Amino acid sequence: MRKLLIAVVLAAPLLASACNTIAGLGKDVGAVGDVVAKTAEEAK
Repeated sequence: MRKLLIAVVLAAPLLASACNTIAGLGKDVGAVGDVVAKTAEEAK
């Protein structure tokens, strides 16, 4: 049981940083989508 607790404590920061990375990736993809949409509107 103690080993499991240590593993969870060590893994928690890694999982939290992964969530932040995925959130940042989502923002970047959204920004690219906005640029593409704006360019398409200007090309009409």
